Amino acid sequence: MSRFRNILDEQSAHIITLRALIVALLGLNVVLAYGWYTAPKDLLIHQPPDLRSGSTRSASEVPPESVYAFGFYIFQQLNRWAVNGEEDYWNRIHHLSAYLTPDFAEALKADFEIKRDRRELQHRQRSVHEVPGRVYEPSRVTIESADSWIVVLDLQIIETYQGETIKNTAVRYPLRVVRYDVDPENNPFGLALAGFEALPARLVADQEGGA
Repeated sequence: MSRFRNILDEQSAHIITLRALIVALLGLNVVLAYGWYTAPKDLLIHQPPDLRSGSTRSASEVPPESVYAFGFYIFQQLNRWAVNGEEDYWNRIHHLSAYLTPDFAEALKADFEIKRDRRELQHRQRSVHEVPGRVYEPSRVTIESADSWIVVLDLQIIETYQGETIKNTAVRYPLRVVRYDVDPENNPFGLALAGFEALPARLVADQEGGA
């Protein structure tokens, strides 16, 4: 009789153990489901353009190469007046507003009004490109903090009026770039131009040849 009782006791203990295991698994599933539900659906990772040497970094880190590429691309687009600067400059400011801080956007609008009143925009076409040999290198990006950088762009500014070149000048632009995760739908980079760290300066001939 005691033998059967021991068997029943063992079965009861085994059932209790299985029930406890089932409850623990259910609890774990609840935790995993909550974590999956609250996890971000999109993760922004800034990967350097050159992947030949590989890269290991945290998801929140923005490498200098990406900051430079962003600053150059947005500034180049801002200064692309394909037909008429009086319309194109204004349209560029509005079209790129998601990539500009509000203060810088207002400063650009004020610059547009000044140039328009001086008749410096009507029927002008403008394009910018990097001065040959003055492309990205580490010294062109100064890290102010994890959320702010100074990018030095040496650009050739070319303006034409009625098919005639009226400006062909090399200028250094020290741009401030900041982290700007406010509108991922319209700004997937999570960065924005925040203005000039110093006044743009014309490059003289000896500067154009070196870094």
